[in-house]
Amino acid sequence: MPYASVYPLVTARSLARPFTYEVEPEVGPGAIVSMPFGRRRTRGVVVALEDSAPDGVDPVAVEKVVGQVPAPLVELALWLADYYGSTPARALALVAPELPRRRKRQAPPGDRQSLVGESEPAKLFPEQLAAVGRIVSALDGGRGGSFLLYGPTGSGKTEVYLQACAAVLERGLAAIVLVPEISLTPQTVGRVRARFGDTVAVLHSGLTDAERRDERERIASGEARVVVGARSAVFAPVRGLGLIVVDEEQDPSYKQDSDPRYDARTLAAKRASLEQAVAVFGSATPRPESWAALERLELGARVGADLPSVRVVDLRHEAGYPLSAPLLAELRRVAAGGGKAILLLNRRGVAPALHCRACGRTIRCPNCDVALVLHRDGALHCHHCGHAEPEPSLCAECGSPAIARLGAGTQSLERELAREFPELESIRLDADSIESPALTAAALRRFSETSGAVLLGTQMVAKGHHFAGVELAAVVDADRALALPDFRAEERTFQLLTQLAGRSGRDAPGRVLIQTFQPDARPIAHAARHDVRGFLAEELQRRADLGYPPARHLVRIVVSGPALGPVERALSEIAVGMSGVDLLGPAPLLRLRQRHRAQLIAKTDRPRAVASRAAALLAAAAPAMRRAGLAAVVDVDPQSL
Repeated sequence: MPYASVYPLVTARSLARPFTYEVEPEVGPGAIVSMPFGRRRTRGVVVALEDSAPDGVDPVAVEKVVGQVPAPLVELALWLADYYGSTPARALALVAPELPRRRKRQAPPGDRQSLVGESEPAKLFPEQLAAVGRIVSALDGGRGGSFLLYGPTGSGKTEVYLQACAAVLERGLAAIVLVPEISLTPQTVGRVRARFGDTVAVLHSGLTDAERRDERERIASGEARVVVGARSAVFAPVRGLGLIVVDEEQDPSYKQDSDPRYDARTLAAKRASLEQAVAVFGSATPRPESWAALERLELGARVGADLPSVRVVDLRHEAGYPLSAPLLAELRRVAAGGGKAILLLNRRGVAPALHCRACGRTIRCPNCDVALVLHRDGALHCHHCGHAEPEPSLCAECGSPAIARLGAGTQSLERELAREFPELESIRLDADSIESPALTAAALRRFSETSGAVLLGTQMVAKGHHFAGVELAAVVDADRALALPDFRAEERTFQLLTQLAGRSGRDAPGRVLIQTFQPDARPIAHAARHDVRGFLAEELQRRADLGYPPARHLVRIVVSGPALGPVERALSEIAVGMSGVDLLGPAPLLRLRQRHRAQLIAKTDRPRAVASRAAALLAAAAPAMRRAGLAAVVDVDPQSL
């Protein structure tokens, strides 16, 4: 019998190596096998075939083949593990997830999780034709490539995606369309299904295990040739991949926040390269990294309408909050005409914090270094660890009843709107109101079909939605993201404001209001002018001066533990072992879930080498760190600091 190198799908780093097994002659790379492993059975993935067993090894046979992964996905997973400092087994588990046995066939989730899509236009604009032509040319050239599809909101990027998908299907190939969040899936699925019908599959973390199994089977069999989903859909088991679309490519949600800490955008480009496919990254507000590195396919002005006018409201001169006098006036116009508005407030709950006016104490989470948020249920909640406690009537520190609510959240905004505009239907879209993709689709469908409605919520209301009749888009508080201690804070603020502005006036004159205490801030000023090029030019120069991406890569090492002292000492020892690397820190971070944290950040042109070095140092220190109750992670190309 031939031999195979097999990675057991176990999480332990101490077992992060291939093992030799006997296999049947028909077994090849990508086979998912059930096999004995020590005193238990586990699943594994065959990564290579061998002519002979290593000296001193007496291989046993695998028990059976339980599945198959396309060979390019095996190669992608091994690359992922190397680049992001994870283990091959953890990466391979992403492409070979364990799925339940079939009990009954279910209706495809796309039947429930989609909105009505638009019909195909009679003709494309010249810029759209040129973009589709360049994508098809790269596909037919056999070498693939990566492109940035840039154009203002409403300029027809989605139609370019659909035309490119159609060209791929005509050639007998398959396509993957990625969206950053599940909340964007219903509208995207609706558009794609309107064009390609039942050949569309849906993959995201909101599916049940049975739904995920059924969709993966449809994809693997070739029944579904177009896959729509969030970041994990980049691992869809399609055969004959021709195209990967990354919509709203600027969105940080494409970065996974647990091991393996992969970025689906990076993996989309890598998978396209491995399979000679084309990767298209689309955005009205591209990342500086994409703007600098990718060939641009540029679309012109918005189709059928001009970009809306933007008014910046200086909250320093306004008495009302969250609804200033100018915003109230605009909402009255919407109510009088039975129109629609979208309001963005990137804070959940009723009030972001409670503050004692007598002693100055802010009520904080006992487990985390963050303020507790007041919610409509009368309790204070921590959005990090889940801790909850009743709203107090007296200050626990000084006994004073003078407890004030600071700021506003989406729940208090919803209440203000109901009081001021009972004739407008308020539809809230945030993590507290939307618990499943089906509820998201229902909320978006209700807004689409209702006259005289306001869609309000956190940043998910700004992303990629296209609704007719939206005449007003307003940012209730543009300053929140600017205060974050992150070099991307201005980029994120600019993107959020520009994206929200794009939801207004797609089929009629639109208006945009931005409420801020910092009207002269650079991202706000550029967003008010719809000046994407100007903002990116300044941002790229600033990043080059400071050595931040795309000028250099970042590798982040975070250590957590029960006390801050051992955490910082561990990072200091790691820093000593990384001499010659440009390091920032160690620097303390906010305590979360009763664990103190600190980070070390490396700026480098060789992220894989730095991550491997850090991983080796952590592996050597692992026994001592375990005894001290310390945990560590290595994050390559982090999206937040």
